[in-house]
Amino acid sequence: MQNSLLQTVQTLPEEAGVYQYYNSNKQLLYVGKAKNLKKRLKSYWRFRPHFHPNPSLNRRILCMLRQATSLKYIVLDNEIDALILENSLIKELNPKYNILLRDDKTYPYIYLDRNQKYPRFELTRKVIKKKNISYYGPFPQGAKILLKSIYELFSLVQKKTCLQGKKACLFYQIKKCSAPCEEKITKEAYNSIVLKAQDSILKPKNLIEALHTKMVNLATAERFEEARELRDNIETLKALSTGSHLDLKSNDNIDLFAIINNSPKGVIVKFFIREGKVISSSFSTFQSRDFFDLNEAYKQTILEFYNKKIPQIPKTILVADSFYDQKELSQLLKKRFSQQIKITHPKQGEKFKLIQLALKNANEFLKKRANNEALIEEKIAELFELNIIPSRVESFDNSHIMGVATVGAMVVYSEDEWITKDYRHYSLNSGDEYGQMREMLTRRVENFSKNSMPDLWILDGGETLRKLAVKLLKNANIELDVIAIAKEKIDGKAHRAKGYAKDIIYTHQSVFTLLPSDKRLQWVQKQRDEAHRTALKYHQKKKRQEDTRSRLLEKKGIGLATVKKLINYFGTFQAIENATYNEISVASSEKIAKILKT
Repeated sequence: MQNSLLQTVQTLPEEAGVYQYYNSNKQLLYVGKAKNLKKRLKSYWRFRPHFHPNPSLNRRILCMLRQATSLKYIVLDNEIDALILENSLIKELNPKYNILLRDDKTYPYIYLDRNQKYPRFELTRKVIKKKNISYYGPFPQGAKILLKSIYELFSLVQKKTCLQGKKACLFYQIKKCSAPCEEKITKEAYNSIVLKAQDSILKPKNLIEALHTKMVNLATAERFEEARELRDNIETLKALSTGSHLDLKSNDNIDLFAIINNSPKGVIVKFFIREGKVISSSFSTFQSRDFFDLNEAYKQTILEFYNKKIPQIPKTILVADSFYDQKELSQLLKKRFSQQIKITHPKQGEKFKLIQLALKNANEFLKKRANNEALIEEKIAELFELNIIPSRVESFDNSHIMGVATVGAMVVYSEDEWITKDYRHYSLNSGDEYGQMREMLTRRVENFSKNSMPDLWILDGGETLRKLAVKLLKNANIELDVIAIAKEKIDGKAHRAKGYAKDIIYTHQSVFTLLPSDKRLQWVQKQRDEAHRTALKYHQKKKRQEDTRSRLLEKKGIGLATVKKLINYFGTFQAIENATYNEISVASSEKIAKILKT
């Protein structure tokens, strides 16, 4: 195998491309890109006195090379194309020795449509396909509160429908709208209000002061509920204005990225500077690993954030560290958005102070997180001897009643929150739980190329289902930790005593029966329970739909026994609807086929 690897390394072309290292089990270990494949890959090795890894490389790469037995590569036109493909493959395949930072949230913007005679502020996550649109943001949190506060303090048109009427409404009477519908305000005067509101978006401090004054007045008038709501809104807006005192002298639009890798948690920080002012910030954590690579971290973070057209693309991106692919990444963004984008690491001046501010906030954020949370994922990984600390977890369960409306669900948990947009529902055909779980997991494995694999699977079931999952993953040459959780059985029945359910956890190493008070057990139970809740909810929805369809068939003169016969034959009501006359005749009779197809 070493001879095969040596031969590949010695015959590489001097062109740009992407390379992939594999181990003896054909498991993908690492994906990289190179401007010159021959030079790059030869630098990994020493050829005398024998073929061996270059000892000067970092521990992560050395560990990977000692396991590598084969190498594949793809030749591309240039390093930019190689950078794109490399990032795509890392996301899709999650190689063992690459890092994968999943930070793919899209942030809302506030926008103003200046084509309108009396424009109003609204929220969007997409580019509005019109001219004369002004964007403010992005706002990782608090966008709705900020927008609500604008309408609380400025007499703008409150709703889209307001201008459709010709008469001033309640909003005018309570002094929240200047009633342009009755022309009680000129276009020029209205625009001056818009400008003041715009200034408050860019300077949340002014907005906070105005809201505080209103809160005090409401409290004085003993309108405590309203005062309490404003107090909460003020706290949200304060979180938005981190570092707003450090305004730049210029009116530049800048995005800032800083990444800190502190074991066992790291953090990605984003600052958004608009017209020289820090208008919002974002903090997202990740599980720190021994194999962390700063160059890969910045590449993934920036490419993921600018993966598609967003309302505002800055001309300058600040980074807290210089990294190897900085220049190529800048060229890629230029190609992607057809504009010059500079990625720079300032070492002095105002922009350097912004970097220092971001890093200070990042360390403070990590300190608070460390104080507020027990690092349960690390304890889970240690107890169950997982390959890595799980940052992203997928849990599976199924639901049915005597084989009716059989469904499954997958839920996703990452960085202390449920990622509901990644939940999946499955309509299943198998009549037993083993077959149903096989259907779900098979479909998920087939989908890894589109939605990258997690760090851990949790199955609601026993050792038989866990072994099924391991077998499916092995057949696909995928290495992924799998655990299963099942209720303790007494006299052949699951024991479900509330508050004292002795759940059993099955892993590749052992079987665990933990105390009900054990936080590690409760963490696994939380994953299982969310999967169960989601599957049950989908089952109930599908059961209602099937009951409705069944009643409709009965109204046509088809008895319940015939309905069951058709379902057993075709599997679903949708399949019955799609079936031909001849197919229904075979499944039941020509009489039933005439009823359904005429």
